[in-house]
Amino acid sequence: MDEPPQRVTVTHPRTRAARPGRRNAAVRDVRQQTPLGEVYVKALMHTQLRLALLVCGAVCLPLACLPLLLGHLPARLWGIGLPWLVLGLPVYVLLVTAGACYVRRAERHERDFVEHVHRS
Repeated sequence: MDEPPQRVTVTHPRTRAARPGRRNAAVRDVRQQTPLGEVYVKALMHTQLRLALLVCGAVCLPLACLPLLLGHLPARLWGIGLPWLVLGLPVYVLLVTAGACYVRRAERHERDFVEHVHRS
């Protein structure tokens, strides 16, 4: 009897089509802490560190300039409480905004990492 011809799937190597035997290989590399998995995790850690330093710089620079700003205020403005307004509202807005932006970007980096690992 004649056997039916075997079906073969042909894909281009640069497509996102799953390759047999490579399914979840990157996940396995990360879980088993292979050298390739360590590269993936170190890349994520480097990205997170760069983000943390950027946010820290974006917060520390304006806060470091506050004493200079307050030192140059005329004496009559100290009596009406302007320094407390400068120290109060803008500083807290800066800190909350920086914290929210940091969390949103860090979560995005983690989602991209997970997507990349599962796609590989």
